[in-house]
Amino acid sequence: MLRTKLLRALQAEQGGKFRLADHDPDRIMIPELSNLKKEEAQSAAKRFLKENLEELSTAQETLWANDVWSVLVILQAMDTAGKDGIIKHVMSGINPQGCQVVSFKRPSDEELDHTFLWRCMKALPERGRIGIFNRSYYEETLVVRVHPEILARQKLPSGKRGGKFWEERFDDINRFERHLVRNGTLVLKFFLHISKEEQRRRLLARLDDPEKHWKFELADLGERALWDQYIEAYEETIRSTSTRWAPWYVIPADHKWSARATVAAVLTRAIAGLDLEAPEVPAEQLKKFSAARRQLEKEGRG
Repeated sequence: MLRTKLLRALQAEQGGKFRLADHDPDRIMIPELSNLKKEEAQSAAKRFLKENLEELSTAQETLWANDVWSVLVILQAMDTAGKDGIIKHVMSGINPQGCQVVSFKRPSDEELDHTFLWRCMKALPERGRIGIFNRSYYEETLVVRVHPEILARQKLPSGKRGGKFWEERFDDINRFERHLVRNGTLVLKFFLHISKEEQRRRLLARLDDPEKHWKFELADLGERALWDQYIEAYEETIRSTSTRWAPWYVIPADHKWSARATVAAVLTRAIAGLDLEAPEVPAEQLKKFSAARRQLEKEGRG
C-alpha cells in the first residue's frame, strides 16, 4: 500500500502553483517497483496489483454490508492514457453487483435541456456501491473550453464566457462535490498523466496492429493538435477543483502497469480509511440463527 508521503505527492495542490510540468508522467510512484528492471517491475506490479485487489474486494464487501457510504471514482485523461485499462484491470477484483461504470459521451438533447451536472447526478452510485465515471462533468471545463462551439450549443442564458464564467463552473463543481461528501459519497478523482510522446507511440501501435484499428479515430489527431490548449485547461481545472474534501490524484501514466497498480493502491487505502465495519446482527436475530442451525443439523442427521 502507498505510504502517506507518496500519497500526498500524488495529490494536486489547490491554487495557483499547480503545473503538470512538475509531475513526471514517466515516474514509478511505488518504491518497490522503482528500482527494478522493466520486466521485473512489470511482474512485481502484477503481484502488487493482485494484493491490492484482494484488499479492495474485502473493503467493497464491507462497504456493501455497511450501506452508509458510496464511492465515486472519476477518471479523466488525454486520449490513450489508459482509462479503459484501469477500469478493466483495477475493477476486476470487485463484485459486479457492487460496482457500476458510466461512460459519458456527447450530451443528448434531453441532457442539454438541463444543467451540466444533471446527467452525472442521475448516474451517481447508491450507498454501498462503487461508481466509476469514465469522463465526467469535468468535460464541461475541458473539451467544452477547448471547443467553444460546443458551449454555444448549451442553451445557456446570454452573457460573457470569460474567466468569471469558468470560475463559476469550478465553484459549482466544488460545492456539488462537497455536498456529496457531506452526505456519504467518497469522491476520488484521478488524472492519468501521459506524455505527448507516449501518446504518439500508442497511436502508432493502434495503426500497426489490425486488431487495434477499431480504437483509432482520425479525430484523435485533431485533438492531439490541441495538446497545449488541453494541458492549460487541465491545469486550471485541477488547481481550481483539487479540494480538501475531493482532491485530484495525478497518476503518472506512461507505464500502464505502474498506473494501474498506483490507482488500485490509492483506491484501496481511501476506502480502508473510512474505517467501516460490517453491521452487527441483533441478539434476537442471533437466537434465530441458533434455531436455524439446529434445524439444519437435524436434517443432516436424518
